[in-house]
Amino acid sequence: MIYEGKAITVKLLEDGIAELNFDLQGESVNKFDRVTLEDLKASVAALKDNSSVKGLVVTSSKDVFIVGADITEFGDAFKQDEETIAQWVLESNEIFNGIEDLPFPTATAINGLALGGGFEMCLATDLRVMSEKAKVGLPEVKLGLYPGFGGTVRLPRVIGGDNAVEWICMGAENRAAKALKFGAVDAVVAPEAVLDATLSMLKAAIAGEINWEERRAEKTSKLKLNPMEQMMTFETAKGFVAGQTKGQYPAPVQAIKTMQKAANFGREKALEVEAKGFAKLAKTTESQALIGLFNNDQLLKKKAKDYAKIAKPTNKAAVLGAGIMGGGIAFVSALKGTPILMKDIAEAGIELGLSEANKLLSKRVERKKMKPLQMGEALNRIRPTLSYAEFGDVDVVVEAVVENPKVKGIVLAEVESHVSDNTIVASNTSTISIDFLAKSVKRPENFLGMHFFNPVHMMPLVEIIRGEKTSEEAVATTVAYAQKMGKTPIVVNDCPGFLVNRVLFPYFGGFAGLVRDGADFRKVDKVMEKFGFPMGPAYLMDVVGIDTGKHANEVMVAGFPERMSSDFKSAMDVLYENEFYGQKNNKGFYVYETDRKGKPKKVFDESILELLAPVVAEAKDFDAEDIIARCMIPMCIETVRCLEEGIVDTAAEADMALIMGIGFPAFRGGALRYIDTVGLDKFVELADKYKDLSPLYHVTDKMRDMAAKGEKYHG
Repeated sequence: MIYEGKAITVKLLEDGIAELNFDLQGESVNKFDRVTLEDLKASVAALKDNSSVKGLVVTSSKDVFIVGADITEFGDAFKQDEETIAQWVLESNEIFNGIEDLPFPTATAINGLALGGGFEMCLATDLRVMSEKAKVGLPEVKLGLYPGFGGTVRLPRVIGGDNAVEWICMGAENRAAKALKFGAVDAVVAPEAVLDATLSMLKAAIAGEINWEERRAEKTSKLKLNPMEQMMTFETAKGFVAGQTKGQYPAPVQAIKTMQKAANFGREKALEVEAKGFAKLAKTTESQALIGLFNNDQLLKKKAKDYAKIAKPTNKAAVLGAGIMGGGIAFVSALKGTPILMKDIAEAGIELGLSEANKLLSKRVERKKMKPLQMGEALNRIRPTLSYAEFGDVDVVVEAVVENPKVKGIVLAEVESHVSDNTIVASNTSTISIDFLAKSVKRPENFLGMHFFNPVHMMPLVEIIRGEKTSEEAVATTVAYAQKMGKTPIVVNDCPGFLVNRVLFPYFGGFAGLVRDGADFRKVDKVMEKFGFPMGPAYLMDVVGIDTGKHANEVMVAGFPERMSSDFKSAMDVLYENEFYGQKNNKGFYVYETDRKGKPKKVFDESILELLAPVVAEAKDFDAEDIIARCMIPMCIETVRCLEEGIVDTAAEADMALIMGIGFPAFRGGALRYIDTVGLDKFVELADKYKDLSPLYHVTDKMRDMAAKGEKYHG
């Protein structure tokens, strides 16, 4: 044994070949944490001092190769100043340089996922052989960063500047065929042949049949592009990427600038450029927000894992109400392998639901995400029915009938008499109290909310709403079923609007006040889209449906009259009275025409101003800061109230729900992270400035207390 640590062992095989094996003790995957980096440093020193080694093969004992750096650990390092972070990056890079500078050829056997630092480790060796099943990539931009272990230096010199821009700025996981085509790896073989093929290639390099020294020289020299080629590669990419990211995500553009600047330097100087830019990104609010989201996601996965321990399996499901929503739920369930009964009271409803599922499956076939045979299998998992005859062995029923408490109550009582005593019954209500609906069932312990967002096939979030009498097993089973459907479930407690809609409607309330006071709704939309939302509040109301919004608003007003009732007639009220329901009937704040792809396209029609004139003050030009404050303060305060009241367990879950449920800008990290970024003391001060507008702008006592103590929502 040449070296033995907690994450790495190095031993001599035959023919003078040493094997450096990653196998992090006590973990299911390999990652670059401090222990692994220290082991790698010690391994390099041991290899350099061993004269009997003629070549090195790098392997992994896990199903993955290395999934990247341990963000939870390195997140703490980012609290240092820029200079300290850059120094840490350079010191870490000395270890990878040590691998690259070993006095003999090196090769990596990529048996599974090699991402971020894991792929940068592969790039430090001379040769790379990859399993057909493996994936490689540099996804750091998704955390608001770029590669910091030499990725921006080595990748352009291995696959070319233009290809490296695509790989680094997209942050995608690349399959083996693509990696081979781009030259990121030297061979792709069957999983069981990876080690043998790597050893064979390494032996060829030792024998002088592969010029490994020339390959190494290319990786450590300047980039082989003349000034004109450099300009064409990097300047064009900068413009395109800046347009795509709308200036909201600095990492991709910074990555291009770094590659461009480092192109004219050899390895040492190029790595200094990388370290400096990396440190700069690590201190941005965007990277802190995106790393926060990564950590939030880990928390959600851990919670789901805990629920899985007590969940009952869902082998057969059912959905009541076959329309667009029911069809979408049936589609997702069937697509992910759970057979589902789709019940309606009318043949027309069944046809609509099946047609929705069929349309969604056909699109997958068109996009080559699915084979026709798989589409047939998925459709066969959807069983349309007009009766409860086959409901006896259903594990979970999702009620998705019209959003009317009386109708839902009748349907819930009815279905309960046709299922087993252990069946979980969930309501896909978006606003009606679960405790209120529970009065209609005999087994409230098996009843809860399962709120899907529209369109079901695209929206990742499912709110699981726990009623006062809901059992933990019912919650766990529904969480597990949502996960099986490929969704992200977040468990919340019952209240009007639950979490997402309860928080969304104060935002609409802020918007309504702006329009009343003379703001142009088109400008409000533009400002909030620039802030980072996929659509502004007027456009969002049109997409949700003015009638749906009106109904949900009434539920909110009844639940929280002291804050959510208003003393004026709003633009939404006028639109509703005049049957302007938004996209669904082609007229709302905007008019909708069909574009060439058959999708609704919004168009402004002057006549809307005339219609709204009676409830709108004289036109006034609000600045962007004012618009943002008036829309965001109510949303943020309501999110805080949900956390304080225990509607949602953690700040992490609250923020994730907003990002996945209403498209809150990911680079801002959610409403509570946004408050932290502004500073709670400054936020309270700002809210007080608007406090006379409405109780929606009144902060809680606890917020004032936390602000005085300098506390944050995310530790």
